[in-house]
Amino acid sequence: MRILVTGGTGYIGAHTVVELITAGHEVSVVDNLANSSSDVLDSIEQVAGTKPHFREASIQDTETISCILHDEDIEAIIHFAAFKAVGESVVHPLKYYENNVNGFLSLLQTACAAGVSNVVFSSTAAVYGNPPQSAATEETICNPENPYGWSKRMDEIILRDLCTADHSFKGTALRYFNVVGAHPSGLLGESPKTKPQNILPIIVQATAGQLPPLTVFGTDYPTPDGTCLRDYIHVVDLAKAHVAALEHREGHKPGYEVFNVGTGSPTSVLELIKTFEDVNGVSVPYTLGARRAGDPINYYAVCDRAQRILHWQAEKTIEDAVGDAWRWHQHLTSMVQQA
Repeated sequence: MRILVTGGTGYIGAHTVVELITAGHEVSVVDNLANSSSDVLDSIEQVAGTKPHFREASIQDTETISCILHDEDIEAIIHFAAFKAVGESVVHPLKYYENNVNGFLSLLQTACAAGVSNVVFSSTAAVYGNPPQSAATEETICNPENPYGWSKRMDEIILRDLCTADHSFKGTALRYFNVVGAHPSGLLGESPKTKPQNILPIIVQATAGQLPPLTVFGTDYPTPDGTCLRDYIHVVDLAKAHVAALEHREGHKPGYEVFNVGTGSPTSVLELIKTFEDVNGVSVPYTLGARRAGDPINYYAVCDRAQRILHWQAEKTIEDAVGDAWRWHQHLTSMVQQA
């Protein structure tokens, strides 16, 4: 298929572009480069052997998006282009609603006008908020706790309602959990322009001396080692889930579907740190701190639906993720030194 990937130079988007190309699809990318670089396109070419078509533009640039959809005869869209920092969304909620909700609405309107009716949407487990049960299924009540989570939940509702009103439309939302790792080649990984928000990049940069020691928030939780448990999914597994969702919808009836994407096996914060040290032969500097308000104790995905319907399941381990993340950091370091 001919696929448009919005936000395709970002962390998850770029890995998905690689998997799409590897699976034989023709890929076009649109990204405004707000939190990424066009240099990623060269890395994609190194890994996948082909550089995708690229246009620098906002998803709210309806004229450009319309031209891409028509000129490149796009058949489906995978949508990643969104702001995703939870803390920032609390401070700047209107920024998140404008970009994440209005941007998605604009994209859908342009897609409908161009006759593109297959959209895979990058959602998040943040739509669940802090659920009473550790194991989140697709039926778990959605109660986001921050504007980022609400913006993604609003997008899900918009996509669902569009599929209900337009019986030819196929909409798929993938709710994923804590994304970690990098491409095993070491040529592609997470490289945000701002301070990292997720734990593994923080571990990497703290170990490299680029950030202060990591703070472990809470060591007295009712878990095996007293620290919170989270579901960490390797970015390559997540990218393959998007390909599986896209290909599944191509051969099936229209409508709206939602899938959890995770491992179903939680890992504690201290276990993640210890695994990083053991796999990479390094010492992670960290301090122990008090609990942080709002942190769930134990939170992981039930992915039976994805396994049953998409024939997808996570294959990579935490060991893979921490090794790949450190390899990616070493590649970045060598590139800086060469420059």
